[in-house]
Amino acid sequence: MNGVTGRMGYHQHLLRSVLAIREEGGFALDNGDRIQVEPVLVGRNAGKLARIAEQHGVAEWSTDLDALLAEDDAEIYFDTQATGERKEAILKAVAAGKHVYAEKPVASSVAEGLEVVRAAEAGGIVHGVVHDKIFLPGLRKLKRLVDTGFFGRILSVRGEFGYWVFEGDVLPAQRPSWNYRAEDGGGVVLDMFCHWNYVLENLFGRVRAVTAKAVTHIPERWDEQGRRYDATADDAAYAIFELEGDVIAQINSSWAVRVERKELVEFQVDGTHGSAVAGLFGCRVQPRVRTPRPSWNPDEPTTEDFRAQWDEVPDNALFGNGFRVQWERFLLDVHHGRPHPYDFAAGVRGLRLAEAGLTSSAQGRRVELTAGGAG
Repeated sequence: MNGVTGRMGYHQHLLRSVLAIREEGGFALDNGDRIQVEPVLVGRNAGKLARIAEQHGVAEWSTDLDALLAEDDAEIYFDTQATGERKEAILKAVAAGKHVYAEKPVASSVAEGLEVVRAAEAGGIVHGVVHDKIFLPGLRKLKRLVDTGFFGRILSVRGEFGYWVFEGDVLPAQRPSWNYRAEDGGGVVLDMFCHWNYVLENLFGRVRAVTAKAVTHIPERWDEQGRRYDATADDAAYAIFELEGDVIAQINSSWAVRVERKELVEFQVDGTHGSAVAGLFGCRVQPRVRTPRPSWNPDEPTTEDFRAQWDEVPDNALFGNGFRVQWERFLLDVHHGRPHPYDFAAGVRGLRLAEAGLTSSAQGRRVELTAGGAG
């Protein structure tokens, strides 16, 4: 596990996924056997690795990735480093015959992503990219509504994501400073469009075209050591995605917005038979038979409580941690020697959408995406 000294790698992948599986004695197969896991930690900061290993009873850690890849004990390599470091490490792991699971973006560009896809396919390994958001309770409830035909014909999707990330001068920023430097692989488009691609294609249909505007609202920030730096990466993006089936999706992504929503991300889906609003955990619905009849009257204040006219989808199923759910699915696919459905090619489609979004913003035009596979 490479990169678990970082916030997401430590909390979601190591602590709440791999260590949680280990502490429960693994997870069960259909025949009653259990798959157990034992993490091996790798990274650049020996002090942090040693502290994490001691705290959680991890027997092996190292700052020498090449040496660990040469060993036979660990058959899976996981990468959650900064984006710019990922391709080289993944290629080393593939060459060593390891199955590979990686955070997104799977690489820094489509060209690098295709290089990783070709290497993985030639190596015959099982490979996957983190698709955590489609495993979240709110989006799993939303997927169930889609699959059961609740919406009728889906017309549109509207997404709002983001929160205020402090500049770092008065209060420390909640995100690493490299996120705001384009030269280090930062930017909200590269980060979030990869998410939106797999959310959209797994719930509603593949993206066929994008029109986007990426901006840097906050031009200067302060890093982890309190040093001022120029923010060269986009911190907000406003996009229209055209999907298969003539569905239109509009998603705003911003690290320079204050939250006036129930959750940090929400998607509203409108269809001929009903609508829903889903977040990380909750999902509210308004079917056609419960749809009110608002009227526009600028001369009188609105008295209707529109939010009270929606019904909460109950928690009538158990939803585990989304990162752990996909970890278990990937481990099962490795165990059975079968392809993981959310593979490197899916990761490249996310990169292609990000590059198309940046092209659209730079050139002020609608950009069509090519269809099929990693292309």
